[in-house]
Amino acid sequence: MNYPKKERKTPRQREYFKGSTIDSLPLTQNLSMIRFALLALGVLFTLVFPLRTSRLTGFSIPTEKLLMKTFLKKAQKADAFFFGEQHNNPICHWLQLEITQDLFAAKNGAVLLGAEMFERDNQLLLEEYLSGKVNQKNFEDEAKLWNNYATDYKPLVEFAKSKNIPFIATNVPRRYANLVFRQGLEALDSLSAASKAFIAPLPIEVDLNLPSYQEMLKMMGGHAAGPANLNFPKSQAIKDATMGHSIAQNLKKGHVFIHYNGTFHSDLKEGTVWYLMKYAPRTEVVTLASVEQKDLSQLEEENKNKGDFILVIPATMTKTY
Repeated sequence: MNYPKKERKTPRQREYFKGSTIDSLPLTQNLSMIRFALLALGVLFTLVFPLRTSRLTGFSIPTEKLLMKTFLKKAQKADAFFFGEQHNNPICHWLQLEITQDLFAAKNGAVLLGAEMFERDNQLLLEEYLSGKVNQKNFEDEAKLWNNYATDYKPLVEFAKSKNIPFIATNVPRRYANLVFRQGLEALDSLSAASKAFIAPLPIEVDLNLPSYQEMLKMMGGHAAGPANLNFPKSQAIKDATMGHSIAQNLKKGHVFIHYNGTFHSDLKEGTVWYLMKYAPRTEVVTLASVEQKDLSQLEEENKNKGDFILVIPATMTKTY
């Protein structure tokens, strides 16, 4: 790999690194820090803009589009922005908060938040906490929080609380997804009206020909494994449908709905995005997909087109759990 010999930064590089620790370093020093910054921000634009080889990283990225404002310019025009995360990757969670704060500033506060990690039947408790009616201990004791909440999602909730931003619990209660896994979608018909209020409107259309669901079927041995096997992607679909419906119900003109979910739910604009477009066809959607690779010299074929933006993360990156 050939690094530039000159230590002088270009005007664009000066703007990008201004105010950072890197700004005080010669360009050829601490290249690992520069590489990290470029991967965390620059590789986001790999699939959106014409590619241009970067001598800094050896990765084909559009070096003239590295600035975060380029990403924000596109994201802030969306009605819904999906951050597809790797659940246990700290880079994803760090960048989620950074993007959320920047979009909040760019939109003058006109954002709404929502997450797969919160289920619909926790909405009231979440609202009570955000409004100050319930203290932190009661909220965290009573809510169905993921094990990595404290490190990965609490910063987002606390930011929403501090800025009075609505936060929507978008996901279906897991007991209903488990019901579909065991007994199929038909089992939902027997639920009470109160229970159905936590689920996307029935009947729920499921297209098992979508590549993401086909991949799930392959994991389970294909269609030949029987009806029980078909329930696996259907149990996933009820999550996608409910999240898509939750977002559609809470879209607000002039606002960006920022949704945090496992990247599988929004890769290729399938899953939750597919259902959102069913419920609100005119929604302008921007997606970010997160992928891990051992080799960072180029984007792997299987990761291309997964999102409008791609966050490429070293496979060796430490995990939060």
